[in-house]
Amino acid sequence: MMQYRTFGKLDWKPSALGFGAMRLPVVGDDHSHIDEAEATRMIRYAIDHGVNYIDTAYPYHGGASEPFVGRVLQDGYRERVKLATKMPAWLIKSPDDFDRCLDEQLERLQTHIDFYLLHGLNRERWHNLSNHGVLDWAEKAMAAGRIGRLGFSFHDDVDVFKAIIDAYDNWTFCQIQYNFMDVENQAGVEGLKYAAGKGLAVVIMEPLLGGRLASKPPEPVAKLWAGAARRRSHVDWALQWLWDQPEISLVLSGMSAMPQVEENVESAAHSALHSLTAEDHALIAQVREAYEALAPIPCTKCEYCQPCPNGVSIPRIFETYNQAIMYDSFGPARWFYNNMIKAEERGDMCLQCGECEDLCPQHIAIIEWLAKAHAVLSAEA
Repeated sequence: MMQYRTFGKLDWKPSALGFGAMRLPVVGDDHSHIDEAEATRMIRYAIDHGVNYIDTAYPYHGGASEPFVGRVLQDGYRERVKLATKMPAWLIKSPDDFDRCLDEQLERLQTHIDFYLLHGLNRERWHNLSNHGVLDWAEKAMAAGRIGRLGFSFHDDVDVFKAIIDAYDNWTFCQIQYNFMDVENQAGVEGLKYAAGKGLAVVIMEPLLGGRLASKPPEPVAKLWAGAARRRSHVDWALQWLWDQPEISLVLSGMSAMPQVEENVESAAHSALHSLTAEDHALIAQVREAYEALAPIPCTKCEYCQPCPNGVSIPRIFETYNQAIMYDSFGPARWFYNNMIKAEERGDMCLQCGECEDLCPQHIAIIEWLAKAHAVLSAEA
């Protein structure tokens, strides 16, 4: 039976598992061509088994996710769930764009929006939205019934996260990337506890690190899982680690096949707060250390190498390269490198001045590793 949790200060109980409509099954190689029959079967199975939170966004599946979600929630399913979608923050160039985007989303969904997020906030996007008066606009949109509750999803460091939370008293919720490998990345556990302490519901995205933690684990990690006293899959371990924490309101999973839905629903059904033992937590800490030991570049992200005289984003490049090796996941790492790191900040912009190497406490051969990372990450996926 599905387990239910608390959602900040809201008088509503979310299911432990939420369904993220970002990685739905598709037909062929066209990401925008959702396999609607199979995706409908998956989402309705989840709802029939107690899932009551569906998450989508303006850009998912090339814009096809919102219209599809609107259709899949027909036939009585809409009344059984809360629906979340997100403002495309990168498209906001003037205050007029707020209503323009929301109008388009409401037309796509053909239903009301319970939870509306400012999508993918970082320092730059937050400043832009703030300068255009997003909070005043959102207050009016909520008063008019155009959106229900306001929140935001986030990708930046914890100081930016705290500043966004402190800028507005009426946030209902936030959405952060968090898993047992990301305890110190982005908002991390510090941000999780800060948001919950302020009364916000915290929705978790990337609980399996974009699927990396669901893939076949490397041998050192596999041996640790196999030696656990408690028998469960490595996916279940990762999810239960999240559900163990009372600050977490629900865990979103972007499921792309029916077996994933069935497995995750089953995991959620036996989830509980404080269910892991001290030995369980020690095991997960060992798994984390085993993954980290696979990273070839011993970068601690201390940023002594920053700012680079030529603007190279050294710690981000090293982190991206390390993750490609740790999880044997080169496709996503190459996508991130070529789409999320600016061209002028990539490894081939290194002037080989050596200033960073003189400052690095880990004595990393930065020039050599930048060249190697760029060669690997700039290659076609």
